Amino acid sequence: MVLARLKSPSALRRFLHGQSSAGLFLMAMAAIALGLANSPAAGTYDALLHSHLGPLSIAHWINDALMAVFFLLVGLEIKREMLDGQLSTWPRRMLPGVAALGGMAVPALLFYAFNTGETARGWAIPAATDIAFALGVISLLGDRVPASLRVFLAALAIIDDLGAVIIIAVFYTAQVSWPDLLGAVLAVAGLMAMNRLRIRRLTPYLLLGVVLWIFVFRSGIHATLAGVLLALTIPMDVTPSRSDGDATSPLHRLEHALHIPVGFLIVPLFALANAGVPFLSLPVNALLAPVTLGVAAGLVLGKPVGVFGLSLLATKLGLADAPAHASRMQMLGVALLCGIGFTMSLFIALLAFPGDAILQSEAKVGILVGSLISGILGFLVLRIAHREVPFSHTAASA
Repeated sequence: MVLARLKSPSALRRFLHGQSSAGLFLMAMAAIALGLANSPAAGTYDALLHSHLGPLSIAHWINDALMAVFFLLVGLEIKREMLDGQLSTWPRRMLPGVAALGGMAVPALLFYAFNTGETARGWAIPAATDIAFALGVISLLGDRVPASLRVFLAALAIIDDLGAVIIIAVFYTAQVSWPDLLGAVLAVAGLMAMNRLRIRRLTPYLLLGVVLWIFVFRSGIHATLAGVLLALTIPMDVTPSRSDGDATSPLHRLEHALHIPVGFLIVPLFALANAGVPFLSLPVNALLAPVTLGVAAGLVLGKPVGVFGLSLLATKLGLADAPAHASRMQMLGVALLCGIGFTMSLFIALLAFPGDAILQSEAKVGILVGSLISGILGFLVLRIAHREVPFSHTAASA
């Protein structure tokens, strides 16, 4: 999740508090999943996830249908921030954009250092940052972290999410059913037509969005991308609210309505369904498997090197402004927190190794171990960091 439209410092605090709470709840659900997978209830837990509810198993309903709503919210946030938010101008995009690029490229290269052949398909697993988890850790530090760094982290997550969406669409698409893909294209065309006709009620968009999801699901492209396509067609132009005169838009209304169910229901359910790694039944060498090492190294080393290194380079060259009132040590701490790659990393792991339970488990071990180490290191660095050495001598507002 990323930064909502902010109109005051109190709005900033409310947003960050909500995201932090969601991150802490997500941690709890991941812990429950791990406990279930390594308890006498493991068989029941697995059987429940694979039991069918209509045409799909419960796991598929969560991963393909509910996560499409998660991607809908991601798409809404990307569109809003690009048009009227933290990424609305090129100067604002530069630092988080450069940092996100480094934070995706360096972990992928590190993964390739450990993996060749079939396992190389997992190169994108350590490329994602879980903003809810990262903000959950930051919430434990109170005012030790400047607000500018939280805004930077949220803006970076927007671009990170956009990169992950593109990666999934381009590199993790199965064989395509062209008739269904044509149906999806026609559904998108219908959504765009409603936008051009200035239809501002959300119901028609959501109904046609369900049709779009069905076609995308049947086409072979991962169904969650239907959420992003739907988001990009939701109107953002402002119309007066009948109740209090505040400026509203269909996009803002839908985004506001989705934050709580996505943060406190959908993503935690995804964690409950996918974070349960049966450590006790894994072979001892699973911790040293190439996939495990590649993912963990990408998160723990690749993320901070890419994010911190390219951010420092961009500010040194005068290409971007540094976060205000932030020291280099604090920036390093936030870069370490970017190695918490949970929700999106788990999602990409499922796509990278479909049907291979062993490789999926190795990837999950790497994600959990790498995210835990990154979270602890980031917390400790931010805990001891001081503000007297600025990240850049020309630091300006983020």
